[in-house]
Amino acid sequence: MRASTYPLIDAAEAAHVVLDHTQVLGVERVELVDCPGRVLAADIKAPMSLPADPVSAVDGYAVRSADAGRSLRVAGESAAGHPFDGSIAAGTAARILTGGVVPDGADCVVMLEDVRLEGDQVTVPASLRAGANLHKPGADLREGDLLVRAGAQLGPAELGLAAAVGMAELTVHRRPRVALMSTGSELVEVGGTVGRGQIFDSNRWALLAALRDAGADVNLTAIAPDRADPLRDLVEQALGDADVLVTSGGVSVGTHDLVKPLLETLGTVHIGRVKLKPGKPFTFATVPGSKVAFGLPGFPVSSLVTFEVFVRPALRKMQGFAQLQRPTLPVRLGFDATATADRTEYHRVTLTRDGVELGATSTGSQSSSRLMSLAGAHALVRVPPGDQGLRRGSGVEALILSLP
Repeated sequence: MRASTYPLIDAAEAAHVVLDHTQVLGVERVELVDCPGRVLAADIKAPMSLPADPVSAVDGYAVRSADAGRSLRVAGESAAGHPFDGSIAAGTAARILTGGVVPDGADCVVMLEDVRLEGDQVTVPASLRAGANLHKPGADLREGDLLVRAGAQLGPAELGLAAAVGMAELTVHRRPRVALMSTGSELVEVGGTVGRGQIFDSNRWALLAALRDAGADVNLTAIAPDRADPLRDLVEQALGDADVLVTSGGVSVGTHDLVKPLLETLGTVHIGRVKLKPGKPFTFATVPGSKVAFGLPGFPVSSLVTFEVFVRPALRKMQGFAQLQRPTLPVRLGFDATATADRTEYHRVTLTRDGVELGATSTGSQSSSRLMSLAGAHALVRVPPGDQGLRRGSGVEALILSLP
């Protein structure tokens, strides 16, 4: 063991340092089929009005309101994609289907159930109102309207709007390319056979899911052993094609913890220890070529909590998200949360509705090795350092991971 030379940094300060050294990635043009979940890099403005023509909101007849109460000759039909060829003169009407263009001369549509049809004659009610049962041009949107603002994540409605105005491609931020590596000679690939003193590598798979959920393109590397030269070779190879390196393990102060010394030789280590529980050994470095490296602790919960607090917001910044942090909600604690003297703690909780409030229940033992404390957790509750803690019944803000 050796004493750490890195100062203990407050968790909030560390989060600012990470974001200050994280850059928004470049942009690219992407076809709509590949746009779901991407972040828009340029505002979408309507190049046209929708609808472009007046269209019927119902099945019925397009008529002149001036012909109210009369029996009219049906001169033709207007269907979606097949407009009536001509105009509606006095004493005439056109059968029209929902979405059909209202013919010139007509100023309203009468619903099918409100007319009497005899042969090619249709009798319309005496109470007709201009503009009834039709969508005027520009009713949905007008040319030049801002449809989707840059920084928005593209979901069903946003992509539907883009398609509705004929945009086959959109300008989006590039996804961060992340090299994901587990370190530790005790690790065995899942599916292999563990011997005495060995464990299956669970961190890589947990972090893979977290990275993909955050929008990253992930390249899984081989497990890195606790030997300096093979570790260097793997890290240098991984960084070649990546914007981000994420490792787990090897960042503490043992003689086999080699990630920090390696990152010192490759770039600049800005954070080596954080006043955070779990996650004290969290490491952050920048590497030439505008690359960043995150050294996450080896304990499963420490790895995932530091990912949520530091890595996920950085990945969202790289993608141009307008909102970097997960949402928070006020909750009422259903337990006493003990504080740590000098470190902020993130307590894992489940949420239940209690009347108009959300109640927070501890997931049990908060040991950094107990992944069950995160399985099924809906939120993280921040417990400030000190000797007070948070008492049962306290109202606090919870960082929402998922909702029940």
